Amino acid sequence: MGARKHKPIDPSKWSRWTDKKLLDTRMCDLGLTLAGTWLEDSVGTLHGELETRGLRLKPHCWLAEEWFSPEGVPGIALPFYLAHKRLMRLEKKQMLEVEGGSRRECMRLLRHEAGHAMQHAFNLQRKRRWQELFGKASQPYPDFYRPNPASRKYVLHLDLWYAQSHPEEDFAETFAVWLTPTSRWRTRYKGWPALKKLEYVDELMSEIAGTAPQVRVKEQPYRISTVSKTLREHYAEKRERFVSTAQSIYDRDLRSLFSADVDEGEPAGKFLRRNKAQVRAIVARWSGQYEFTLEVVVKEMIDRCRDLNLRATGPEEELRMQFAVLLAARTTHQLYRQRDWYPM
Repeated sequence: MGARKHKPIDPSKWSRWTDKKLLDTRMCDLGLTLAGTWLEDSVGTLHGELETRGLRLKPHCWLAEEWFSPEGVPGIALPFYLAHKRLMRLEKKQMLEVEGGSRRECMRLLRHEAGHAMQHAFNLQRKRRWQELFGKASQPYPDFYRPNPASRKYVLHLDLWYAQSHPEEDFAETFAVWLTPTSRWRTRYKGWPALKKLEYVDELMSEIAGTAPQVRVKEQPYRISTVSKTLREHYAEKRERFVSTAQSIYDRDLRSLFSADVDEGEPAGKFLRRNKAQVRAIVARWSGQYEFTLEVVVKEMIDRCRDLNLRATGPEEELRMQFAVLLAARTTHQLYRQRDWYPM
C-alpha cells in the first residue's frame, strides 16, 4: 500500500484551541488557503489596478511565513496569519502587531511586492536606465541598513524609509507609489530627485503595457502547506530576527534620565515596566518601527537600569516623555535588521 496522504486539521477545530496547543501545531497542518478570505479580495483589487494600467501581469499569490517575492518568480507570498482571524490574534500576542492586518496596509504591501513581481516578470534590472536610477540589483542585500530620513532621493511608501535599503527595494517602493490610485505622485514629489525615478517607471510601464511577461513560472516557494515546523518554532525564529545586537549602549542616556541616588523614587526598571506599553505604542506611531523591536530595546533598558541600580525621580509625565524620546532615538536611527526574501 502507498503512503497515507497527509490530511490537515480543519480550521474550525484549531481556531478554538488554546494558544499553547495551537503553538505546538505544525504549520502544514493548519489547512490554510487564500480562497474565500479577505486576502483573495485584496489580491483581486491589486490585479484590477494593474489591469487599469494596461499591464498584463497578474502575480499569482500563495500563503507562506512572510511577505516576499522570490527572485525569478513573478508572484507574491503573503503571510499565513492573515488568512484566519484566530492566527491574527496569535500574531498580535507573539509580535505585538499584525503586519498587513488592515485592508489599507495589506494593499500597500501588495503594491510593493507587485513591484518585485513586475521586475522579475520582465527582468527590468537588466535595463541600463534602471541601473542608472536605482543601482545594480546584484548588489548584496545588507544585514542592516542606516536610512537618511531627510533624503529626497527616495519615495516614501512603507515605513522605515525602506526604499533606501537596496536598489530592488527602491524600485519596488517607487512602483508602489506610481501604482497607488490616489498617490498624486507628480504633485507630492515635485522638486524631489525621486521624481525622476517615478517618471521613469511611468515611461517604462507605458512601454510594457499590453506585453506578455517574459517570465511566467508559477512556482510557490516555501508554501505554508510544505512547512513542517510548529508555530512555536516559527515565532521563536521570528523574534530572534528582531533582537538587537547592542548590549550596554544605553548607560550614558539612562544615567542622564534616571538618578543613582538609591534613597529617592521607585526603581527605574519598575517605572519602565509600568509605562512601556503606552510609550511603545506612541513611539511605534512616530517612527513606524516594529513594536516587537521596541519591546526588545525596552527590555535591554530595564536590565541596564537594574544593573546600574537607577531610580526614577521627578515628575512622572516628564520622565515618560523623556523615556519616549530616548526609545525613539535608540531605534529609529539604529541599523535595521533585514530578513530574507524582500522583507517588509
